[in-house]
Amino acid sequence: MTSHQLSSGDLTADRRAQYARLYAEGGDYTAAADLQAQALELTPAWAAGWHGLGDYREKSGNLAGAAEAWRKVLALSPVDIFGAGLKLSLTGQAEAPSIPPSEYVEALFDDYSARFDTALVNNLDYRVPQRLAALISEAAGEHTLFAKTIDLGCGTGLFGERIRHMTSWLEGYDLSQGMLAKATDKGVYDHLGQADILYGITAARRQGAAPADLVAAADVFAYFGDLDPVMAVAAKLTADNGLLALSLEAGADDCDWLLQASLRYCHGENYLLRVLERHGFDVLSVSREPIRRDGANTISGLLAVARKRPDMRATTGDKVTVVPQTAPQTIAIN
Repeated sequence: MTSHQLSSGDLTADRRAQYARLYAEGGDYTAAADLQAQALELTPAWAAGWHGLGDYREKSGNLAGAAEAWRKVLALSPVDIFGAGLKLSLTGQAEAPSIPPSEYVEALFDDYSARFDTALVNNLDYRVPQRLAALISEAAGEHTLFAKTIDLGCGTGLFGERIRHMTSWLEGYDLSQGMLAKATDKGVYDHLGQADILYGITAARRQGAAPADLVAAADVFAYFGDLDPVMAVAAKLTADNGLLALSLEAGADDCDWLLQASLRYCHGENYLLRVLERHGFDVLSVSREPIRRDGANTISGLLAVARKRPDMRATTGDKVTVVPQTAPQTIAIN
């Protein structure tokens, strides 16, 4: 989070922090932690400095010391743009939250926006946009033209570029202004808005805007543990018989959700199917496949396409009434 690690305000402290970074780059995290602690003796209210100390201590194996530093970060910066609370949970010092702080996600992607496309596509072999677009085409028909598409967590527009030819209207929403600026430059969206998916989509959309016949969340739900709240939002945005397409990082079959060392969440396939059913979606396809690299490792993902039932299945006691299905609301290209 480079933009949040600016000067501490003290030249001597900054110099020691710089030496600490050099030791860390060389793999000597114990020495890095010692120098960072010296810097913080001079600037004890420097939240970013405590965040760095926590990371150095963690990498040196001093988990108790890391937890102490991250608690200091939270005391100095309660909005937690550094994700200190997430790191405390990974070291067993706190319960894992079901979602990360929105301020942390916004800061993360604002800092990442300038190099996002190059890092993901060229360096990490990121495959979600093209693969999700292909699964949508298979589910809806190769020559389908959607009347309206909503791209949740649109980022720089990587998925928007892939789906533009399949939709008459494309709108995208993201928490990060930096990401939205990059998406704007690509010129593929009819409407873009800054919004927190859980709390801000309604306000960010144009007044009276209708639901979409395609809602997509490409590499977005990995920033949510409990999927119920965000799936409820997706269901409201999806028109009857419309499609929802999404990707997740794949967890074990018996896993609901789990916070990983990457500070992203993975989910089990059975859990995903239950959540989709609960929110009124019939699954058309689920694919487990590689979605990107992470160092020497390949990250496996779940890519799903589901259709929203015209009405939720009404359940009374043990009796379940199923509303008949009709064709998707799409326009065929001649």
